[in-house]
Amino acid sequence: MNNPMAAGRPGLPSSFPARVGVLGGGRMGAGIAHGFLVSGAEVVVVERDEASAQTARERVEASAAKTIERDPGGGNLDEMLSRLRVSVDYQEFAERQLVVEAVPEDWALKVAALRKVEDHIRPGTVLASNTSSLSVSGLAEELARPQDFLGLHFFNPVPASALIEVVIGKQTRPELIEQARGWVQELGKTAVVVNDAPGFASSRLGVAIALEAMRMVEEGVASAEDIDNAMVLGYKHPTGPLRTTDIVGLDVRLGIATYLHETLGERFAPPQILRDKVARGEHGRKTGRGFFDWN
Repeated sequence: MNNPMAAGRPGLPSSFPARVGVLGGGRMGAGIAHGFLVSGAEVVVVERDEASAQTARERVEASAAKTIERDPGGGNLDEMLSRLRVSVDYQEFAERQLVVEAVPEDWALKVAALRKVEDHIRPGTVLASNTSSLSVSGLAEELARPQDFLGLHFFNPVPASALIEVVIGKQTRPELIEQARGWVQELGKTAVVVNDAPGFASSRLGVAIALEAMRMVEEGVASAEDIDNAMVLGYKHPTGPLRTTDIVGLDVRLGIATYLHETLGERFAPPQILRDKVARGEHGRKTGRGFFDWN
């Protein structure tokens, strides 16, 4: 009998999911798809319509081309892209061993998306959410097979990031923990395993620092550039908290802060400067302006 786990690149470890699905082809979803392609998997990205699917394909292709350009010995671009499919049909998930949801950080949207994916996958297929803050246990409660669900929190930009946060829900079957660790290792990244809690480890700490940096700008303590330089030069952060906020997206950070405010209290209350910038459409790098000018 053929082993479906061996359907990707020859020599791929049998424990690695060789056929992977990604729901959502935005910046994060395309990055996740890229990561699995580089590691040898066959990947399908499902989007909401044909135009979005085409944009997703272009994102993944551009990202893969940059990887090969930086490291010509890292693989063959044509071979890599031959393992990529984009679609608008959830039925494409039927033969996958792992499906990663990467839709925007909205509870109702994620629940609807995860339920729809679950309707199209086989029992035993692992379903993961790329949520950066929402309760993995809470999302699992909305599913028919919560034991096969966990969080895989990738970081932006995915190709350059060295970290994936593996988030364990209350009903996640224990063997998935080591399984997920192995997947992360095959992706060339390091796993941090955390039990489900608001904001997990990374978002909770990252947002706390970023919100305080925003309050300092709001109070006139220092410029955004000088605050960031203090953290980069003084604490060896690769980028400062405000530039990181611009990269992540101010709208995304506001959503996370609002959720943490509701669950953990006043210390995560979003500053007015953040609310005002989001209201003006200053969402960071993707719109050209946030705490910095990206044009």
